[in-house]
Formats: sequence, structure tokens, C-alpha cells
Amino acid sequence: MRRMTTTAGFDRDAAKAFVADLWERSIVPEIAEYIEIPAKSPMFDPAWAELGHIDRAVEHVARWCSDRPLMGAKLRVARLPGRTPVIVIDVPATDPDAKGTVLLYGHLDKQPEMTGWREGLGPWKAVRQGDRLYGRGGADDGYAAYASLAALEAVRGHGGRHARAVVLIEASEESGSPDLPAHLEALADVIGSPDLVVCLDSGCGDFERLWVTTSLRGIVTGTLAIDILREGVHSGDAGGVVPSSFRIARTLLSRLEDETDGSIRLEALRAPIPDARRQQAARAGEVLGTVTATRFPFVDGAHAPDTTPAERVLDRTWRPALEVTGADGVPPLVAAGNVLRPTTRLKLSLRLPPTVDAQAAAAAVKATLEANPPCGAHVSFTPDAPGTGWEAPPLAPWLETAADAASQASFGTSAAFMGEGGSIPFMAMLGRQFPEAQFLITGVLGPQTNAHGPNEFLHVPYATTLTACVADVLDRHARRATSS
Repeated sequence: MRRMTTTAGFDRDAAKAFVADLWERSIVPEIAEYIEIPAKSPMFDPAWAELGHIDRAVEHVARWCSDRPLMGAKLRVARLPGRTPVIVIDVPATDPDAKGTVLLYGHLDKQPEMTGWREGLGPWKAVRQGDRLYGRGGADDGYAAYASLAALEAVRGHGGRHARAVVLIEASEESGSPDLPAHLEALADVIGSPDLVVCLDSGCGDFERLWVTTSLRGIVTGTLAIDILREGVHSGDAGGVVPSSFRIARTLLSRLEDETDGSIRLEALRAPIPDARRQQAARAGEVLGTVTATRFPFVDGAHAPDTTPAERVLDRTWRPALEVTGADGVPPLVAAGNVLRPTTRLKLSLRLPPTVDAQAAAAAVKATLEANPPCGAHVSFTPDAPGTGWEAPPLAPWLETAADAASQASFGTSAAFMGEGGSIPFMAMLGRQFPEAQFLITGVLGPQTNAHGPNEFLHVPYATTLTACVADVLDRHARRATSS
């Protein structure tokens, strides 16, 4: 990597201007090319190794990173047999007095295409419309590697300081990070013991401030299978005698969920909400107001349940929720003959409170769904690898101050703190492995960005300003470390 010198005293305004220029001049074109690589996560593309799309994405991102002017940085693509690769960049501290290690994390594997993209848009087609860069993976979260290096470069180039930094970009996160533990073990000497973790795979309540994620929900996914016949039969002949496999599925799902309001009935999937998180939700609700409901693309006339903004924040961050994300055994409408179907397969996705053990939850779901099947139907629930959620340790005063100061400097508004509804398995892994570490979990997944769905977009100005915030926090971390 090329050489860049540093000077005394971090010029935040100059760093912010540098980041803005780098994003428009170099990062946006690079992300646009990355979007066009269909690097679907292994869960959605079992032939990923043969097709080579993940390797193409890794090579694309690694090439840009290797050209950055970070003196002494060492980049390598770590590979293990049968596993997706990871990009590892070891960046030395700006000076010997900047103690500690910062781990900056993101991923570059993607969710599948999904239907419903607007005319002119598509998952593997990068389209810039004003502030938005549309396409799969730009916001979730292919931008992370670029933002991490840009933040480090901004610190070094404008008189700032940072501790040793390790940038880790994986390629199996959207599958639950099954390949990451093996890489963490193999890279233990490189990663060391980080005292600050910066993760760029999370969300934001709006595009007006730095949002710090204080919790992440866990997840249990799996396949519910109901078999009632050996083969399909005429619905007029069997209807009323043979139970519908779909009706059995509805009955079984009601064991988990109250279909009238969506609340989860199974006690093993619930957890008490700490008072501190309720207070954060109340403050976030005051900031966001009706955005807690209007951020989603409801059809005309549809709306969220009538509740308060604070309760909506808790509903999507601390309360469990069920969605049926896929089905087999159900023909498309054009092929739907009058047949009583022999089988129904449903893909279930259960979001869990941050403090619920996902392994225990998966076992409870399996036992509940398989017990006493109606009419002797063959019922099974096969869970995927469950992912336990994460709750942040108490925020150190220096980090809370640094986050707020960075938000004030870059956005002109105070930082906000709340949980997020998604899952990042790596955070739970790191929380167990490094219990003394502090966490700055943030991201660009704000209103209408629609990660995992159609019309996903990266809000370029927000990502740019967030990069400047990360640079600011890195500098404040280094100065905090040397003064303690």
C-alpha cells in the first residue's frame, strides 16, 4: 500500500471534505461495480464455489483496498477449505502511543434477488437516482470495506490518530456466518484482543444523525413440513374428508403466534425488556415520531397497528416476531388445479429478543410444532443454524461522548441510541470472546432502504457522513487510550 504521512491535530472539517470527495470520485463507482456481481450468500447459492461470484466480489473489494495509501498496512484474503474467504487488513497504529486494537467489521455476501423491483431497477443493476444508489448489497453492506478504509485514510491524512486497526470483511453473514468461527480461530493471532469493535452492518432511524445500535435480535429459521397424503387427489372427492395440509399448517402456526395481533405465544421465545432499553426506545421514539411506522412501503390504506412510537421501536427490537418467508408444495396460480395437495412446506423466520438463547428457542419451536400432530399428519420442523442475539455491554463514558461529539461534528445533531431488529451473528460471537470490548455498531439501513427486499438502496450522503463519524471516533479512541 502507498505511503501517506500524518500531522498533529485532527482537522475534522478537512477530513470530512476528503471523505466526501473520495466517496463521489472513487467509492460510489466501485460499489456500483460490486452491486453487479451476484455474490449470493451460500445459503441461497449452494454452488457459490463453482460459480465464483463471491470470489469475484472479494477480488473486487480487495483490489480497491490494496491500493489505498495506508503506510504499513497488510492485506490478505484468508481461505480455508470448503469455506467462503475473508478479507483481512492489518493497519498499524499511527504512533506507538496509540494503544489498543480496533476491529472494523462488514460483509460482502448478499441476499437473493427477490421480486418486485421497480421498472428500471434490479438486484444486479446499479442505478444512481439522486442521493440513492440502488442495487443489491450496496447498503447491506458492501460499502463497509470502503468506508472503513476511507475513515482510516481520513484520520491519517488530516492530523488524526488511530490505534492498530484490523478490518475484517466476511462472505457468509447472510447465511448466519457459519464460516466465520473457523476463520476467527485461524486468525486469532492477527485479530488479537480488540478493545473497540466498529460494525457497519446495522441500521439507522433516520439520515439526520449517528445511530448507535445497543442490541440485535436473534433468529431461528427452519422448514415446517406437513404431509397428509402420499399424492394429491381431486379436491371435490377428498375435500371435507382429508384435512388440508395448509389448514394443519395454520393450526400449528397458531401454537406459536396469535394470528389476530402477531404476538408470540411461546414463552420460550420471550424475554423481559430492561429498563435502560425502554428508556432508549422512548427517546428514539421522540426523535422519530411517525417515522417508526411510515418508514415501510405500505400499500394505500394499510398501516401499522395503532400504538406509540416507543412501542413500535420495542416491537421491532426486543419482541419476537414470526414471518413465513417461503413455501413449497403450493403451485403457482397458473398451475393451481382443483387438487387437495399432499404436502405443504413453509420456511419460518422467527426473530428473537436479544437475550434469548437461540439454540433453546429452536428446540422449543421444534417440540411445540411436532407435538400431537392433527389427524396423525406427518409433521417436522427442521431448524437451520440458529443465531443468538446480542445486547451491548454498558457504554463506556468515553465512547458515549465520542459518538455524540462525532455526530455533532459531522451531522450537526446529537447521536441516538436504540436496538435494531435484525441479526448480526458475529456480534454475539465477539461479545462472548471479548467481554471487555466496547462496541460501536451502526449502519446505513434507514427508512425505505429495504435491505433483503426489492429496491434496496444505499443513501450516499448518509454513508459519506457516517464514514466521517467513524474517522472521528477512531481519533477520539486513540487519544482516550493514550491519556488513560
